Amino acid sequence: MEAIFQGIFDTSTGVSVNVTDFLLCLGVSLLLGLVLTGTYVWKNRSTQSFIVTLALLPAVVCVVIMMVNGNIGAGVAVAGAFSLVRFRSAPGSAKEIVTIFLAMGAGLIAGMGYLGFAALFTLIMCGALLLWTLLLGGRKRTASHCKTVKITIPEDLDYTEVFDAIFADYAKDWELVRVKSTNMGSMFRLTYDLTLRDVTKEKEMIDRLRVRNGNLEITVSRRETNAAEL
Repeated sequence: MEAIFQGIFDTSTGVSVNVTDFLLCLGVSLLLGLVLTGTYVWKNRSTQSFIVTLALLPAVVCVVIMMVNGNIGAGVAVAGAFSLVRFRSAPGSAKEIVTIFLAMGAGLIAGMGYLGFAALFTLIMCGALLLWTLLLGGRKRTASHCKTVKITIPEDLDYTEVFDAIFADYAKDWELVRVKSTNMGSMFRLTYDLTLRDVTKEKEMIDRLRVRNGNLEITVSRRETNAAEL
């Protein structure tokens, strides 16, 4: 039975992996992947494909490391390619990238046979991930107050401090970050970054802005931070 799982290039002096050790390392890797996935999805949004990838990645890396018979250089080179598969078409956040590397690290340690160290590494890093998620929970709630406001005004309206009095009643801070001419130069589009004091008064603020800009187009959206997240 063991002969079925022997490589055709195995030698008496080379390192071979028996079926029992293979199944043990693979099972531990799958369990570690489950722990990592459960930790990541807690208070985090993610796609189903990423969750499945995160759960299976430690086992895949573990098998690669075992099959290269201890050649860590070749194993890391091959396993490192897996981290690029997720991000070739869809950009990933910094948190997703570091979680991918955590899963790879756990699989690499398990593939080398250090199952205790792999479990300890996973538990420590998951604990750190949970701790930072709890500590930064307040910042995530504050992000809903950060808005980008785009206001269209006629060309004859001086945009210098024209809306400052209104923003002072509803925002903690605000900044004019962009001015763009539009509609063949007959209008200006102003872009402000601001932090609201109370998100429930957003419509009230928009109504006052409409009175000031002559009921032209106004857009309010969550402030974009993905481009600079890394």
